[in-house]
Amino acid sequence: MKVVLESIEKIPEGYSLGIYNHKKYGISKETFTNGKSFKIFANELGGTDFVSLNYYKTKDNGLLKPCEMPAEKVIDFLKKIEIKVEK
Repeated sequence: MKVVLESIEKIPEGYSLGIYNHKKYGISKETFTNGKSFKIFANELGGTDFVSLNYYKTKDNGLLKPCEMPAEKVIDFLKKIEIKVEK
């Protein structure tokens, strides 16, 4: 789960834009409990796809809780999302 946490930490707090599978996503990230848990919701802009998850840091490994979707989809999204910085 280390790669999952590293990917989550690369997403900025609040709202950001990203590209996943050549599609644009609006991404909301909230951090809770002094950085020990995260909630992420990403919505495909102009489409119907979305990604939703909660992640909890634990002593051992970390706990990924996808919301109504396979963990593989969430992990693939986190690994491949390219965050776009607005200028």
